[in-house]
This record gives sequence, C-alpha cells and structure tokens, in this order.
Amino acid sequence: MPTASDVPAASPVPPETDALLSVRDLRIAFGGVEVVRGLSFDVRPREVLALVGESGAGKSLTARALLGMLPVGATSSGTVRLRGDADLAAQRGRRIALIPQDALSALSPVHPVGDQLAVAVRSVARVSRKEARARAVAALDGVGIPDAARRARAYPHEYSGGMRQRAVIAMATINEPDVVVADEPTTALDAELQEQVLRVLAAQREAVGAALVLVTHDLGAVREHADRMLVMYAGRQVEQGPAAAVWDRPLAPYTAGLLASLPPDEADRDGEGEGARPPVGVTVGCPPSPAPRPPPTLSPGCAFAPRCPLAEDRCRGEEPQPWPAAAGHEVSCHRWDEVPHPATELFLEPA
Repeated sequence: MPTASDVPAASPVPPETDALLSVRDLRIAFGGVEVVRGLSFDVRPREVLALVGESGAGKSLTARALLGMLPVGATSSGTVRLRGDADLAAQRGRRIALIPQDALSALSPVHPVGDQLAVAVRSVARVSRKEARARAVAALDGVGIPDAARRARAYPHEYSGGMRQRAVIAMATINEPDVVVADEPTTALDAELQEQVLRVLAAQREAVGAALVLVTHDLGAVREHADRMLVMYAGRQVEQGPAAAVWDRPLAPYTAGLLASLPPDEADRDGEGEGARPPVGVTVGCPPSPAPRPPPTLSPGCAFAPRCPLAEDRCRGEEPQPWPAAAGHEVSCHRWDEVPHPATELFLEPA
C-alpha cells in the first residue's frame, strides 16, 4: 500500500472550486524559527472546520493569519484567499471576523457594549448612529442577551462571563461575514456555559449563513458541531477529513492519542454502562519545541516519533507528507495503514 512518504514535496494543490476560504502552504515564523509549517486546507460555505491539537500546535497563530492579524515579529508565507481575494486586512470585520479567546480583553472597558457594536456596524456600512444602535440592540437580542436595549447601555464589567462571550459573538456576526474565526470561544467558562455559548454560536452562524473556523481543545464540541476536523501537531497537519470519519476511524497515531485521552462516558463512569469503567489513554511526553537548540528538539523526521508507539527508523529520519488515504481524508504518517481499529488501543493503559 502506498504511504505518505510517496507523495512528492511539490507545490501546493490548487484550491477547490467550491471553497470559500483557501489556505495553501501557510508558514509562520518568529526569528527564522517556523512554528506553522506548510499548512493547507479549504473551508466551504456554511461549513464548520475545527482546528484541534495540544497547546503550542500553532492553531491560534493559524487563526490569526486568516485575518491578517499576526503579532509583531511574525513573518509568514503561503497564500490565504477569501473568495479568491488575498487582501485580508480590507475584508476584516466585513467578510471575515474574529471571536477572540478572551472576551473581556476584547471589549473596551470605557464604552458601553452597545456603542461598541454600533461602531462595528458603522465601520463597514454608511448608516446613521440611530440605525447602528438599533442593529446593535438587535444583535444582542439575537444572541440571547436579556433586556437587550437596557443591556446595550451597560459596560463589559457589568456583564457575566457568559454574557460577554455572547456579546463578542454578536460583534463578530453583526455585519454578516462570510467566515467567522472562533479562537477558543469557551475558554474559562464552566461546562454548562460552554455548551450554551456553543449553541448560541451555532445558531448565530446559521442565521448569517457564515462558515466557521473553530479553534478548540474541546473534542466533545468538535464531535457535536464540526463538519470537518484538522488535527495539528508541532505546526504541521497530522490529519484532516470529515469530523465523523476522523473520530470513528483515526488514521494518525497522534489523533488516536488525542481521542484515547478523553474521559469515559457518564454512563460508564457511573457504572451504568456495559462492563467496567473503560481505561483512559496515556500519551507519554510533550510536544517538541520548534527552537533549534543542541540537541535538536525537532528532528528531521516526524515530530511525533518520540511519543509514537509505531515509530521506526524511517519515521525518525523522514518527515511524512499529507497522503489522501480516503475520499476527503488526508493523513501525514508513514505507517497510517498499520494503525489498528479502534486506533485508541495504541495508547490505552489500565485506569
């Protein structure tokens, strides 16, 4: 069977004809050290693409690059096009918008929330202050803020954490963008609020007809809300494909390790399911540092090789390239065809 290493390191493939957002060979570096390395993917209209992986994988930097909002000191190459247009700054807030990780820091503490939404409206449309204000109140009402007209006059510190998150969702979607990028939108919220916010985000996305790029550590949210899933490790794509296919039949050992680390279902945890409580998977080790220091922490081969139970000499010396293992399902692994099913067995240890 052919493997990922059989794919030549050719120029990136052209974007799909039905793609709304196309990313090709995206590379991001700080001081010459690459932290995102050759990422390519497409997002289609109304699609939800989830970017997942451990901290430091490059997910949030990728999200920022989609809006042309990389931090000072970062350099980038490759292409990011929204409906064929590469001028991201001109489209920001109008056709592509960001829901940031920290809602409190995203909102100005000295202006009422409604005024901030009205400014977002007037930044892209020639409307009166009265109309912008009315749209701001309607947007807050649309994300479930109670008594929206009164709450529009309140300041961010007068909102609860869940309400602030709803407010930034309203701000991101108020101009009905084509693409919404949500960078860990449920950070620091409890489980109940997380689910509420995700439901609001899903409803609002449907209301404005936007595609969503969701950066998250919450694999449960991915399973429930995502159409496609892109798994990142050490700045590279490990696996991407339909969320259900990746979840049910992961082809990369790293993806299997992520899924194996999930806690058991509530029924099993309470002793109401079949059999004993299932074991939890353990992925030994940590992601490598991208910084070139002796001894090198990022080998010339697969970055996951030091933690992978299937690694062999080839894996440590030759970096695998993305390989189309199935329709719409790519994997970057030399030994993907040897991963067992269920793949999580690679990492299971007794609890």
